[in-house]
Amino acid sequence: MTALHLHDTLTGKKRVFQPGDPSRVTMYVCGPTVWDYAHIGNMRPPVVFDVLFRLLRRTYGEDAVIYARNFTDIDDKIIAASKESGEDISVITGKFARIYLEDTGALGVLEPNLSPKATEHIPQMVAMTAKLVEAGHAYETEGHVLFSVKSFEDYGALGKRDMDEMIAGARVEVASYKRHPADFVLWKPSKDDEPGWDSPWGRGRPGWHLECSAMTEAHLGETIDIHGGGQDLVFPHHENEIAQSVCSHGGAPMARYWLHNGFLSMDAEKMSKSLGNVKLVNELKKRWPGEVLRYAMLTAHYRAPLDWTDALLEQATKSLDRLYGVLRRIPAEAGADVPDTVEAALADDLNTPKALSALFALAGEANRATDEGERSRLAGALLAGGAALGLLQDDPDAWFGLAGMDTAERARIDALVTGRNAARKTKDFAKADAIRDELTALGISVEDGPEGSVWRKG
Repeated sequence: MTALHLHDTLTGKKRVFQPGDPSRVTMYVCGPTVWDYAHIGNMRPPVVFDVLFRLLRRTYGEDAVIYARNFTDIDDKIIAASKESGEDISVITGKFARIYLEDTGALGVLEPNLSPKATEHIPQMVAMTAKLVEAGHAYETEGHVLFSVKSFEDYGALGKRDMDEMIAGARVEVASYKRHPADFVLWKPSKDDEPGWDSPWGRGRPGWHLECSAMTEAHLGETIDIHGGGQDLVFPHHENEIAQSVCSHGGAPMARYWLHNGFLSMDAEKMSKSLGNVKLVNELKKRWPGEVLRYAMLTAHYRAPLDWTDALLEQATKSLDRLYGVLRRIPAEAGADVPDTVEAALADDLNTPKALSALFALAGEANRATDEGERSRLAGALLAGGAALGLLQDDPDAWFGLAGMDTAERARIDALVTGRNAARKTKDFAKADAIRDELTALGISVEDGPEGSVWRKG
């Protein structure tokens, strides 16, 4: 088996993955703040880390991997949405948590083992804050409890940038009561009309960074194997998580490996609500199958930027059509293992573009094979390789809109497509065009590719 190598943001190097305990491999990925619909950029982390989750489970066993992805269900944006709509916060967060799971499910994302909610871990957050205050890493001022970044010598190591540069490039709140501009909130006071919990520092609520540290510790332990999220979380969120976790755990590292996915842009422009170019998953699902969205996500290496365009989705659709076309023509052998070429690509820091190329190589081999047993074996390998990426999960007939179609009608269309291919082979293009016109009149579209012609209804 090829050793798994992962690029660790903290060291800046690709390292062999060695979990602390192979019988209990732990991974935490920062989840959504559930106050609104998720946009497609929000889907890159769940898709990327789903591929890793699947790989870890194949490598160490399904029961040996514990994956937690949280819900942030208390936040200023949520409070503002509650005030604006008049709905209780729990109604808003419950609604958008359900929608988020529907969106990720549509993209073939497996549910993590654990989905902790911030509001269910307030006691752990209060305890961690008290521990930091007692150790001299945090201080109380004007009703707030702040972490003192100067108390942690390694602060800034994850982002590898000058402190002033990091502060200038991030949303760091400037406040007169801070000892240092980068000091961040662990606990803050709540107004009378805002949610709050009792604490030694008065009624208030936790800071965002504290939430993830407390939930990680509660469910996975002081030092976990993998902590993941988007590149935008390196600073300040993950930098702050490291500081408060390490300092509350007597110097023990928070995670052995830090993984971050690259940004997703829209037509070469950064996706943001302020620019008005956000694509909501809820809307995209109406136009494109979830597998198309997932495939498009995997066409770039997870650490590289990805430009999201209609052209990308159209190409993703054609690519999936080619692969499903092979599975429709060739009965796949059941129970096949993930091919070594796919597994090796994923073991090399989740190289999904290379893994996709391996799928097409398998599809080509299956088409060229003349022995029916070998064709079936290769189709089975293709199906297993697709599953490793969370792809090719649909029934081929359903993918092409053929489920429930009359057998005689299918046979007639198959004969027309075969006749068209024969005419094209003999360069009788007039006949080929005439057959295509006949197919079009029947509501059938044909896509020609290296793996053969595939047709779909509608």
